[in-house]
Amino acid sequence: MLKGGEFIVKKESASNVFIPEEWSEEQLMIRDMVRDFCEQEIINPMKARGRELEATKDRDEIVALLEKSAEMGLCGLSIAEEYGGMDLKFNTGLLFGEAIASGFSFATTIGAQTSIGSLPIVYYGTDEQRAKYLPKIASAEWKASYALTEPGAGSDANSGKTKAVLSSDGTKYILNGQKMWITNGGFAHVFIVFAKIDDDENLSAFIVEKEFGGVTIGEEEKKLGIKGSSTVQVFFNDCPVPVENLLSKRGAGFKIALNILNSGRIKLSAGSIGGCKYGLTQAIEYATERYQFDKPISDFGAMKFKIGEMATKTFATESAIYRTGRNIDIKEKELTDSGVDKYEAKTKALKEFAIECAILKVYGSEVLDYCIDETLQIFGGMGYSQETGVEMGYRDARITRIYEGTNEINRMLAFGELMKRALKKKEIDIINPGKKIPMSFLKQIFSSSYGVGAEAKIVENMKSLFLAISGISGKKLGLKMVDEQELIMNLSDILSEAYICESLLLRVEKLRSKNYDKAKMVVIENMLQLQMYNSLEKVRDCASNAIDSLPEGSRQGLQRKMVKRFARRYDVNPTVLRRSVADYFIAKKRYSF
Repeated sequence: MLKGGEFIVKKESASNVFIPEEWSEEQLMIRDMVRDFCEQEIINPMKARGRELEATKDRDEIVALLEKSAEMGLCGLSIAEEYGGMDLKFNTGLLFGEAIASGFSFATTIGAQTSIGSLPIVYYGTDEQRAKYLPKIASAEWKASYALTEPGAGSDANSGKTKAVLSSDGTKYILNGQKMWITNGGFAHVFIVFAKIDDDENLSAFIVEKEFGGVTIGEEEKKLGIKGSSTVQVFFNDCPVPVENLLSKRGAGFKIALNILNSGRIKLSAGSIGGCKYGLTQAIEYATERYQFDKPISDFGAMKFKIGEMATKTFATESAIYRTGRNIDIKEKELTDSGVDKYEAKTKALKEFAIECAILKVYGSEVLDYCIDETLQIFGGMGYSQETGVEMGYRDARITRIYEGTNEINRMLAFGELMKRALKKKEIDIINPGKKIPMSFLKQIFSSSYGVGAEAKIVENMKSLFLAISGISGKKLGLKMVDEQELIMNLSDILSEAYICESLLLRVEKLRSKNYDKAKMVVIENMLQLQMYNSLEKVRDCASNAIDSLPEGSRQGLQRKMVKRFARRYDVNPTVLRRSVADYFIAKKRYSF
């Protein structure tokens, strides 16, 4: 198995990659159980009520939903069985995240309970802390929350001002500070709170019970979307926290926060794809039922364009999500087999794939925003009305590009982490592959276009462009490159397109080897070609923008020729491909993969 981030210089074998067609019956049963729960307990009651859930009006109902989901075992996904949980494999947990997305804002509520609210204890707690808190969180007797962000500390989380001071008798820390945007905060019993002890440089993490005292809960925020999730400010005024409630060790809080965010980022991506599938199915159903000019609007090319694009982006992104999730599981097993503590193995496996998690958070959330926007457009005026619920999904989706680290931060994180592993830690060799690029360029200098069947070469050349422009930029800008965020974000987008396209290609290669269903393979091959066509266009634009942004005298002429060759035209008809993809799903009347 490749190391995290190593995909940029090596090709993984399709036989080693997990694809969604390999889910077991048990895993699919969990997915279907969650979808049924959302349909029966959330969607249907909302339709009957005629409005969405709102934390300001329906807090008791939201809490009851959380408790009902716990009865089905859904609040203990990552908690060990000895503490009342299900202890699912990481990739299965991602499938849960996809399925729960059809619960709209409730997905945020249960997500905080099962992920950021409990994982710090799962991964970093002592045996005593786990025994005390995890059974009650798994049963939802206690609701969990995560308190990191402050009014002056968002993306720069380590600049938080919340303070913890050891009491004179040494038995407790006295906590003072303010936290904001705290999901589940309105009804939480337990908070994972990040604060600096005295004048420490780095944060520490604490398990804080509301009953400790000195905890004041603010009013529910009035938000654009996810109105059915509780979001409040939390104030700590001389809150006494027993010393045994320090998580891990002093100053380890920032590391804890980063690793929990790695988990949250890829889970958010899985949830985003769940939203894409749900929205696309609604769009297809409406388009086949809505008649204009004596035929369903699904017959029109403009609608097929949207459906074909949505399906392709969704299929491609999920290929990368579950490839990564399975790799995290494999890395965790590899570590435990070598004698690493099982909880340490979980955090190390997540850290190993931090680059991919950041890529997927950005890509998945932006595909979701594209899909829900086009869903609303297909619904037209009905989509803008509250009656159909599409506008609720549109508003709910917008937060995904902000939380778990903004997409801008995650773009820079993906690039920065890759460069750190390559140049500082020497874990990934980008130098030797970079030396081969000029010869590869010369061999393709007279190539005018890619033909069908050249998808592996397209991916390889995307990687070469990323390495070439990164190297040239580094040499020209030196240490100043860190301040050129526009350039870094362009490079990060090239990195992302390469990973998504390769993941999709590997999925298709594996399905080919399995002699997969012929009718499905036709549409899958078409989605592969359409994704390659679109990604090449994005890579071409990002590479050109990056080169044009370099200082004069950076040999832009040669570099532009490299872009012209490596990101050359892909000789397919995108309209024919989109229509073919759309026709398949329209005939099924839903997104059926």
